[in-house]
This record gives sequence, C-alpha cells and structure tokens, in this order.
Amino acid sequence: MIGGMDERIIAACDGASKGNPGPAAWAWVVADGQGNPQRWEAGPLGIATNNVAELTALLELLRSTDPAVPLEVRMDSQYAMNAVTKWLPGWKRNGWKTSGGKPVANRELVVAIDELLSTRSVTFRYVPAHQVGGDPLNAVADQAASEVAVSQQAAGTAHGTADMPVPAPARSTKGRGAGEARSGSAAGSTARKSSGSGTIRAKFAGRCHCGKPYAAKDMIAKNPNGWGHPECRAALA
Repeated sequence: MIGGMDERIIAACDGASKGNPGPAAWAWVVADGQGNPQRWEAGPLGIATNNVAELTALLELLRSTDPAVPLEVRMDSQYAMNAVTKWLPGWKRNGWKTSGGKPVANRELVVAIDELLSTRSVTFRYVPAHQVGGDPLNAVADQAASEVAVSQQAAGTAHGTADMPVPAPARSTKGRGAGEARSGSAAGSTARKSSGSGTIRAKFAGRCHCGKPYAAKDMIAKNPNGWGHPECRAALA
C-alpha cells in the first residue's frame, strides 16, 4: 500500500540568482532508498530573482515526481516554504493580495504549486544552507542551481550529465571556521582598498556567487558576477 513511511520520495530543491536579479537557475535532487542523491535536474531561468528560482525549483520537483507517493521536500528557502505552507491560505482569502494590500509576488508560480500540492501528500523540511554536516541532498541541489545559473545550460541525469554536482565545502556560520580565518585578511584588505569605491551595506538579503547568502546590512562588494561577499571578490581577483 502506497503511503507507508518506507514508501516515500525524499528530495531537495534550490534556486540560485547571481546578482538577485541576475543569471538564475533552479535545481532538484531525488534520493534513493538509502537517502543518497540518485537523480537530479537543473534548468536555466535567464535573468530572475532568488525567489523566482526557489519557487520554480519546487514547481519542477513536483512535476517530476510521482503524485501517488508521499514526498518529503528539503529546502533552505524560508520564503518559498512559507509562501506555500503559511501565507497561501491568507493570500487566497484576500483575493491574492498581501496583508498590506499589495498584489502577491510571483503569483503564477504559487498558484501552479498550490494546484500540484492539492492532489498529493507533501511534507516540507527546512534545512539551513551551507552548514558543516548539513543536509547532503540540499547541498547538491544548491551546487547544481549555482552551476547552471552561471552556465545557463540545462543539466541532470535526464540530460545525460554523468556526474552529480559536488557541493563546495561548507563554511560554518557559527564562530570563525578555518576557511573564514584564511579569508579574513583578504576581506580586510579588500574593504580598505575599496573604501568608498564598491564596498557597501546591502539594503536587502541576497546570495553571493559562491552560493552562500548574505543578510541585509552585511558589507558587500561588486564582483564580475554581481554583488557578494568582499572576500569572494578578492578570491576572483
């Protein structure tokens, strides 16, 4: 009987935008019975925002999995997850307006996701991104989306791509890891050199080309791929 705990699909999905908005892509990864990445797909979106990429990743995952089998979706996007699990009922009641009376952003994507969710059993699990010992499925989806955002070429097992994306080493956000210590001097020199010429405080949260997000009010710098961490600009130089 379909629906037992041993009969469910475990998957992760993620989106990336190099500049937010900038070159963007979506990706999903489905696990095998042991929880290891088994099949994946990633597609280009041209110029789009992080939020569009995250929602598209979820939509493509739902379209690519059997609706008769319960699905567990692991995501690092609180926006996409909240949009379809918390905010959607209120948006419907308000005639697709936010609590502030504004039209709901990315409505077409949210409506399409809602239609697919209404006919199947889906549970969502939030997994923090870029954590040491973090969720391996999400890490692969994150890396796949990041790579395809740059290449703008569809990839994945269905496209004959032989190799699974290998996630970049995670950098702990708690305390200073070795990687951060190494990049500290570079970041400091970059900030001094670019004082008044490119290093600013971010008005909004976004995602650096390295794949790691930055928060509003973090210091960011312009690099060949858009805005991101000052130390990442130093690494590209």
